[in-house]
Amino acid sequence: MIIVGLTGGIGSGKTTVAKQFEALGIPVYIADVEAKNLMNKSKIIKRKLIRLFGKKAYIKEVLNTRYIADIIFNDKAYLQKMNGIIHPRVARHFEKWALKQEAPYIIKEVAVLFENGGYKACDYVIVVTAPKDLRVKRLLMRDKTTKDKIQAIMKNQWTDEEKIKHSHYVIDNIALENTKKQVVDIHKDILKRI
Repeated sequence: MIIVGLTGGIGSGKTTVAKQFEALGIPVYIADVEAKNLMNKSKIIKRKLIRLFGKKAYIKEVLNTRYIADIIFNDKAYLQKMNGIIHPRVARHFEKWALKQEAPYIIKEVAVLFENGGYKACDYVIVVTAPKDLRVKRLLMRDKTTKDKIQAIMKNQWTDEEKIKHSHYVIDNIALENTKKQVVDIHKDILKRI
């Protein structure tokens, strides 16, 4: 199975691009969504996160994302410890999911694909970019957050320039119609290569 990694900084529009690939019939695995599902369903993960972050990590059996985000994006040691709990389980979940797919290739969307070394397991990598001010504007509209919190998250991610160096394809996600065209062109190119 050909694995295509899809990544980009927070607010770049990875989900928008992922939906475009899905519209072309390509299965997409969104790691952040699956990680949250696992953090809410797995008793083992819950126990480990409560041990790491304390009882406030869950409210009525649901992950307290705001509380955890405030900790991990201000303390890299906590972020690394949490990733050590979550990433191996998400990787196993992805492997099981991938075995069930029958498309010519699959997309694995991961916000920290480079930061966690996951790009090494991909046949091709697509990075989604957008100007930083546009990304911040999108996030302020989408999430109930602040510029300081967005900056803290961005500090923990590689820059677009770093990601582009390790990518096979770049999608500049500024205008939706142009993004759609770029997705179709990349889709055709991947099909040619395989």
